[in-house]
Amino acid sequence: MVLRERYLRRDEAGRLIEDPRGMLERVASAIAAPARQFGDDASYWEARFLDRLEKLEFLPNSPTLMNAGLSGGQLAACFVLPIEDDLDSIFAALSRTARIHQSGGGTGFSFGALRPEEDRVRSTGGITSGPLSFMDLFDHATAVIRQGGRRRGANMAVLQIDHPDIEAFINAKRTPGRLENFNLSVGVNDAFFEALAGHGPFSLRNPRTGRVAQAVESEALFDSIVQAAWTTGDPGLLFLDEINRHNSTPCLGRIEATNPCGEQPLLPYESCTLGSINLAKFASGRDLDWNRFGSVVRDAVVFLDNVIETNCYPFREIEAATRRTRKIGLGVMGLSELFAAIGIAYDSAEGLALGSRIAKFLTSEARAASALLGEKRGSFPAFYDSVWPRRGFSALRNATVTCVAPTGTISLVAGCSSGIEPFFALAFTRRVLDGRLLLEINPMVRAELSRLGQEGEAALQELHTHGSIRQIEHLPEELRRRFPIALEIEPELHLHMQAAFQASVDAAVSKTVNFPNHAPASAVRDVFLLARKLRLKGITVYRYGSRRGQTLSLVDEGVRHDCRECAV
Repeated sequence: MVLRERYLRRDEAGRLIEDPRGMLERVASAIAAPARQFGDDASYWEARFLDRLEKLEFLPNSPTLMNAGLSGGQLAACFVLPIEDDLDSIFAALSRTARIHQSGGGTGFSFGALRPEEDRVRSTGGITSGPLSFMDLFDHATAVIRQGGRRRGANMAVLQIDHPDIEAFINAKRTPGRLENFNLSVGVNDAFFEALAGHGPFSLRNPRTGRVAQAVESEALFDSIVQAAWTTGDPGLLFLDEINRHNSTPCLGRIEATNPCGEQPLLPYESCTLGSINLAKFASGRDLDWNRFGSVVRDAVVFLDNVIETNCYPFREIEAATRRTRKIGLGVMGLSELFAAIGIAYDSAEGLALGSRIAKFLTSEARAASALLGEKRGSFPAFYDSVWPRRGFSALRNATVTCVAPTGTISLVAGCSSGIEPFFALAFTRRVLDGRLLLEINPMVRAELSRLGQEGEAALQELHTHGSIRQIEHLPEELRRRFPIALEIEPELHLHMQAAFQASVDAAVSKTVNFPNHAPASAVRDVFLLARKLRLKGITVYRYGSRRGQTLSLVDEGVRHDCRECAV
């Protein structure tokens, strides 16, 4: 269903004119073509790319699957657009956002430069409506522009912790229906946490003047963030100073925003193309097939670099900024299937150790591949002013090579869990495009229970009710241990898995820390503080059931059974 609804080509009458094999051939052919300009055999790369795609070992981000090989195809998923404190800049960003969403991309913004509500406008003598009013405007525009004509757009709004309108931003989603097309992140800095540690005041500053507008209690401000996140799932935190400590091109400016899901911090006008390797395909006994994994990593780097050459950029500024740094974001998905297949529990010391090893290997192999491309094709233009020459690199094609995306849709195509998330549940309902609820049963668990015969059939009935097997005591302990679900994993262990990947990944890691509905707000506070201690670049939490119309739900009565491959 997901391929048919979102990726396969249609004619002007809406009839399908492409099958899945045709889609993959279209993508492989288009992305291999740039090899010719560098003296390589495009047919060789087309065959390699097609093999990786057909085996579902690697998939690029959705715009590449939708648009590669088509006239004017825009192939990148991630964009950050600047917004300055004047109407021309605001409405130029709005127009560009509409074009980007129409082509399948998502956008991130920092609204921190906008003067606060009721500040003076010198040219007219009036007062301003503040950044929240313009977020509402962008949200409404997004609602009427579908990404690629096939899905609604997505945005990230960042507001710095010292902005005078920060309280209104923190609580924006307490109003039902407001900013539904935005993820919200408070851009926090070291100064705020220093004030919080000392139980002292924190200064809010007018971005127009740079002067202190108000002093607030740091504890009260932090509590507002915690309570809002506990209630609605927003805002998350974006650790801006930590992000900029790892900015590989500080010569080009300070990073203030990310793409919609937070895995790719970008400078103004930069875009980034993403792709993910399906770890479920590399299980080998009690370990990974590291040689084959490395081979796919190297091919994926060539693929993503070729996307930068192939892409039809929506605006000149975006093309210039993107080509200046040539950032790519190679990540992984299917971590939970890998763990289950090789007999490791997600919430175990072995799981954390393997996650850390995977992240180190991924980035090391990807960077080595980028270095080889840099020698052959040339380094990214900002290379000599970047951090990389000081770190011993003589050439590098891409300023960043790895991140971990949530892979919400391409993981459905691959039939695996998203990103580095644990299984949401082993039986759950998914809300699909037409509003129906479909029941999904994890195929690995179904196969394991089938092998147990009558005992497994009884467990399957309990699974329908609870969505988990950990509490089914008559099942083998080893089996129960291998299949934890998100709500059975302690929040701190969610964070430690994110940290295991973040320690090696160039950009950032998109991951949600799941809480049961009964979790207290104090648990969210603890996780936010631990996230900073672990040097994460961002943190998102979600308390089960705190948002209406959530996409995934534990099993309800009367839900239709359907297959995993058909779920959206």
